[in-house]
Amino acid sequence: MMFEAVIFDWDGTLADTKQVIVVSFQKALSEVNCIVSDEYIERRIGIGAADTFCDVLQSANIRADQKMIKHLVDRKSQLEIELTNQVKLFPGAKELLKALHGKVKMGLASMNNRSVIIHMVEANGLTQFFQAFLTAESISHSKPHPEIFIKTASELKTNPEKSVVLEDSIFGVKAAKSANMGCVAVTTGVYSKEELKEAKPDLIVKTLCDNQIVPFILN
Repeated sequence: MMFEAVIFDWDGTLADTKQVIVVSFQKALSEVNCIVSDEYIERRIGIGAADTFCDVLQSANIRADQKMIKHLVDRKSQLEIELTNQVKLFPGAKELLKALHGKVKMGLASMNNRSVIIHMVEANGLTQFFQAFLTAESISHSKPHPEIFIKTASELKTNPEKSVVLEDSIFGVKAAKSANMGCVAVTTGVYSKEELKEAKPDLIVKTLCDNQIVPFILN
């Protein structure tokens, strides 16, 4: 079955943003005197900053209202944008986008914030590859809920069953499968092959350079 649309995650899938995300979260949290391990943040990349801040503050017994969460999310986004020059695309990312360009519709679906994603995509010269950009602001349920992928498919004017998602997190793989979409999981994020396998993607690859990806999508 040939897919009509490919939906990419950004953080940990196309771009190596882990360090920048962790630093941005930690700086924002330090401003409210909250201490948490880097790993705690890493394992939540993909569910969205608001949910992550809620989890972190709750675990530290710090009371937070919506206003405080919004302030932290905005601060983290601002810090991430300032660190854009430290973000590198994963090997094979641009080549994969070029190989698929013009053959299928392409969208970007990220639980990061719109200002961050648009800035980073532009800074890396990738804007022309995507016909749709959906971010945390576009949805009311974060991954592993399938909402972000279903809405991206809708923006691309294609059916979920004719769409395939590229993801690095178990939240993302679960969301893709819940949306009845194909899913390629890549082990470039913080999750091991074994952890990803439990979420039942259709294909697991080590990197975006894997030559199984294009045939899987186009054939």
